[in-house]
Amino acid sequence: MQSVDFTTLIAARAELRDRWIPARIEQIYQRDRYTIALSLRTLQKRDWLNISWHPQAARICIGDPPPRVPDTFTFSDQLRHQLNGLALTNIATIAPWERVLDLQFAKRPGEEVFWHLYVEIMGKYSNVILTDAKNQVVTCARQISGKQSSLRTIQTGKPYDPPPILTESIPRPDESFQRWQERVSLVPGILRKQLLGNYRGLSPVLVKLMIQTAQIDPEQSTETLQESDWKNLFQSWQTWLQALEGEDFQACWIDGGYSVLNWGDFPQEKNVQTLLNRYYTDRLNEQTFKQLRHQFVQKLGNLLGKLRQKARIFETRLQQSDEADEYRQKADLLMAYLQEWEPGMKSIVLEDFATGEPVTLTLNPEKNAVQNAQALYKKHQKLKRARTAVEPLLQEVREEIDYLEQVEATAIQVETYRNPEDLQALEEIREELIAQGYLEPGKSQNRTYDRDSQPYRYQTPSGFELWIGRNNRQNDKLTFRTAGEYDLWFHTQEIAGSHVLLRLEPGTVPDEEDLQFAADFAAYYSRGRNSDAVPVVYARPKYVYKPKGAKPGMAIYKQETVIWARSRRAEEYLNKAT
Repeated sequence: MQSVDFTTLIAARAELRDRWIPARIEQIYQRDRYTIALSLRTLQKRDWLNISWHPQAARICIGDPPPRVPDTFTFSDQLRHQLNGLALTNIATIAPWERVLDLQFAKRPGEEVFWHLYVEIMGKYSNVILTDAKNQVVTCARQISGKQSSLRTIQTGKPYDPPPILTESIPRPDESFQRWQERVSLVPGILRKQLLGNYRGLSPVLVKLMIQTAQIDPEQSTETLQESDWKNLFQSWQTWLQALEGEDFQACWIDGGYSVLNWGDFPQEKNVQTLLNRYYTDRLNEQTFKQLRHQFVQKLGNLLGKLRQKARIFETRLQQSDEADEYRQKADLLMAYLQEWEPGMKSIVLEDFATGEPVTLTLNPEKNAVQNAQALYKKHQKLKRARTAVEPLLQEVREEIDYLEQVEATAIQVETYRNPEDLQALEEIREELIAQGYLEPGKSQNRTYDRDSQPYRYQTPSGFELWIGRNNRQNDKLTFRTAGEYDLWFHTQEIAGSHVLLRLEPGTVPDEEDLQFAADFAAYYSRGRNSDAVPVVYARPKYVYKPKGAKPGMAIYKQETVIWARSRRAEEYLNKAT
């Protein structure tokens, strides 16, 4: 994940200072353990300033409004107590070439500054620190004790100390070409590394773009550069410094990341705030999505493995109980031929009542015939009782397997993150598994959205809408709340998968092509996705029922019609659409 470098921070500060100074603080909300949001209001507009000290995604930018869920963090509570109702009057830098911004707060613009909020954007060392007018630390996102760092401590009640001064040289617009070239090439090495190691304010992305703009390979050695290469590179260097000095930035997307200097024909973004918010929201969502999906696949795989093993044990016991009548018949046979028994016999061969065939019975030589028969009768009764006890247990395990397979089918449908709806659907699955007792609630795991996620929506060949549930919450909503009288409900037959709804207006009749389209998508969004052909049922929603006490997403149906589907056709459709 790309980090906010000095150039990006200055670009973000320039926009914020031009558009949001002064602004009144109306609300403060902590979105998660790494991000606070300040509601800013000017005479013309209102929006949220997001400040993050995330070790991989530290940033400051105007972003999305926070969700309408309770804020339980103490850091934001302390900030609210001090800053609510005050005016943000300035955003300054604390020193040249330092990635630290000083947000200053006063009662009104032009009046004495009461509070400083220092935003340190420094990768894994990022922090947000509130101090009073005398620079005494009042609260901070991360307290740093002497045991954690011998260079710099950050603790409440102590004076605020800026980060240690960097040792690299400061880039200067008035530095001569010869002096700059000497500094970079003094010790021969890879050009990219030489620039990064000799000057402050540079980042890997910025250096790579700078060198590529000069049409040089970033991995090239300084010893192999021609004079013309050095001059072209110095021109790029000067362009960067001039952009910083004149605050002339252009937000754009580059391969795998972003830049605030458009050195090439790159897609542009309307401003730096939108660029940063979109990039880091997407990257963090993608990161969380991968973690959740891995967690679900691993957890559900373990649970299903244990349940299937338990089901096999119960099935074995039931098979053994099927032999109960055989033990009774053997006992009856032995009792009928008591006269054939002799002391010390280990087995006896008797004639079957019905078939007349010889039957060999194994005997305990220490017991007489009656005692051996009683042992067989006891075995018969024990196996009969086992069937009575095991059958409901096996049914319960099978229902639990069906449910978890249904959850697993929805969790593995989307392999990669594409939009926030994908993450939200997974978070709803997490909520469901927590509610069902399969997962433990995490610390500070607040809901990050205000409304339920929405189902997939596609259009059939005749123009009808096809709605597909992303998780069990959506499946239940589609089937038992959304579905209308004229709609058609689709689901893979005896295979876990999403509920699919073909939306139909009164009087409309879908073509065979529409039915096949819906069936193909039902197969695609199921555990049968990789099969060549999958049986899919469809019925009117009034014939679909939820069993009493059933878990989310479970349903039974009647008066259904079976149609064979191929998930490959749905996959081909989706590939063409993208």
